[in-house]
Amino acid sequence: MIRSRPQGALLLEEPSISITVDVEDWYHIPSVTGSPFSTYKDMDDFFEKWPEKYDYLTEPTGRVLDLLEEFGIEATFFVVGDVVEHYPGLVESIVAQGHEIACHGLHHACNIDPRTKAPAIGLDEFRSRTLRSRDILERTCGKSIVGYRAPNALVSGWMLDALEDMGFKYDSSVNRNSLFNKTDSALEGVSSHPYYPRKNGLDSGGSRSFVEFPWPYLDIGIRLPTSGGPMLRFLGPQLILRGLKQSMRRGHTIFYFHPIDISNSSFPRVGKGRPFYWTIHGEKVEKSLRLILKELKSVKKMTLKDALVSFDES
Repeated sequence: MIRSRPQGALLLEEPSISITVDVEDWYHIPSVTGSPFSTYKDMDDFFEKWPEKYDYLTEPTGRVLDLLEEFGIEATFFVVGDVVEHYPGLVESIVAQGHEIACHGLHHACNIDPRTKAPAIGLDEFRSRTLRSRDILERTCGKSIVGYRAPNALVSGWMLDALEDMGFKYDSSVNRNSLFNKTDSALEGVSSHPYYPRKNGLDSGGSRSFVEFPWPYLDIGIRLPTSGGPMLRFLGPQLILRGLKQSMRRGHTIFYFHPIDISNSSFPRVGKGRPFYWTIHGEKVEKSLRLILKELKSVKKMTLKDALVSFDES
């Protein structure tokens, strides 16, 4: 059942969470490819010029699958479309274990400028790339793709409108916090629980069927982002857990991480402006991840696709 909440928010009575995994490699980050300040112009430029090993993703993804199986978790994997081409069999291995596949863009390129938040590409190009990625993923997994997460969590209202028009049912990119805003919206009325975004915007209070699953935060007078990913690596598990538990009291929330967060390899030293981005990863992060999943063991978990069904049935 859904508890009532103003401005079109969606809430289940029982505390619940979706475990989500962003499937991308080290070179997908904006300092290396896909942004106005990246080392390589685009993915084609990277693969044309990069002479060394590029695959740091396959091995830790296998360990992530083992970890999720150990804890009995069905997760939502947001997969970059070009992973299918460059990592044969990887997406199929995720599907074989019963996880949901969702779209994380075609090449993980920024759709809005990270600094100005102005569109980095036109609407037609966004639609073309997204539809191509979805088609690749659907042909690979044999199931319909209904979810999307913006590359680098850079998202705008016009993107959600386009996604809804393309037949997507939900997005999970909005990160409301006091430290940064990766959108072009004031995020009025947005908390950490699912909601209906307004047309041509990301503020809460829309009247539509398209759902936004925003990210968790810890409110200590300021909102600290506690969704996982880089925050998991730099803030540690206890602060993340506090934010997840507090967010679950507000309503359904998400937790996310990348397979390469737990990679024990040393990544190539390539990229502009983020010298400390991969300072912390590997075994230490895997221990933090295990601690979080163990602490959440008794919490109800569902894929984001199943969360949609739960809201529809309530």
